[in-house]
Amino acid sequence: MKIEETSIILPLPNEKDIAKQEGYWRVKLPIEYKDFVSKYNGAIPVENLFTVNFHEYVIERFLCILEDSENNSMGMYDIDVVLSQIEERLTDNEDLVGVELLPIASLFGGDFLCFNFKDRKDNPSVGVWKHDESSELEPIFFECSPGFSYFIDILTNR
Repeated sequence: MKIEETSIILPLPNEKDIAKQEGYWRVKLPIEYKDFVSKYNGAIPVENLFTVNFHEYVIERFLCILEDSENNSMGMYDIDVVLSQIEERLTDNEDLVGVELLPIASLFGGDFLCFNFKDRKDNPSVGVWKHDESSELEPIFFECSPGFSYFIDILTNR
C-alpha cells in the first residue's frame, strides 16, 4: 500500500502500546493491523477510495495510537479521542465493557471505517459506520470486507 510518508503520526506505537490499548478496548487486533499501525500510524493513503453499497467513500486519514494524545498536535486522530466523542453511538448494548465497533480511519463527511468485533472477535470485519444515521445505542454499520488485509487489497487494487 502506498501512503503519504510525511503524513505518518509520530511516535509510532510499539507492541506494548498496542497491547495496552487491546486490553483497554477488550479486543484482539488483527496481526496485519498491528503491523500496519506500527509502520503507518495515522497515515494518509494514496489510494483512498472504496465503495460500499454503491456509495463511494474517501479515507481522509487512518487513525493512530498515541501514548499521549493531549500533547500531540495530531492527537485528534487518536483512536481513543475519537472513541470518547462517539462511543455511545457505536453500540446497541448500554452495558458493554470494551468496544464492538472500533474506528480505524476517518472518512470524508464524518463517517468512520471501523473494525466490527461484535460477531467476529478473533477476525473482525471492516466496514463503514454512518455518523448521520447512527444515534445513541443505534449504530448503522455497513460491512465492506471480511478483514483488514482484504480491505487493504481493495484499496490497492482499485
